[in-house]
Amino acid sequence: MSRARGRRDVSARRTRMSRDERRDMVLDAAIVEFASYGLHGVTTDTIAERVGVSQPYVIRLFGSKKGLFLQAGQRVFDRIMAALREAVERNPEEPVRALQRAYVGLMNRREELLMLIQMFAASKDPEVLRAVQGRMEEIYAYVREATGEEEEVIRLLFAQAMLLTAAASIDLYSLAEEKEWARVLLGFGRIRKKTG
Repeated sequence: MSRARGRRDVSARRTRMSRDERRDMVLDAAIVEFASYGLHGVTTDTIAERVGVSQPYVIRLFGSKKGLFLQAGQRVFDRIMAALREAVERNPEEPVRALQRAYVGLMNRREELLMLIQMFAASKDPEVLRAVQGRMEEIYAYVREATGEEEEVIRLLFAQAMLLTAAASIDLYSLAEEKEWARVLLGFGRIRKKTG
């Protein structure tokens, strides 16, 4: 074997992705596709093509399209939990405020919040339902432990999070520049009563 060919082979090996790297790329592509089209509106062919791998490879990694959907959803829940934990660790004196700010920060990751909505929408499927319920319970337990707050405060935090998730889905931040109702729902302004 020539030295030139040996260098090319080494170079090719360095640029090849590992199975885990490809798996991560497939999951990230799946989040984008499923966020837009849901469990039943996307094919594994589309996701494979987006990443540059074969469709059979995607099935080997995840078993089925639903398996990929579930793993993509788990990744989103993992990222949400990580954001909440990091926020509370940075501001342990004010955990409620930290959690609120963390969820507002998630608005920058619109595809992930849309994926969350798609998980809720696909919950007619018993396997998806169990996954969503389990992860929501995990978030609830963390919020309760981190804040030590009463039920009403925790319920309000979850209500705000759901509103922000819906707001992300309809791009309410863009509307807030022009529309008072969008500003009010996002907490950016109050409706002022006209006087006189």
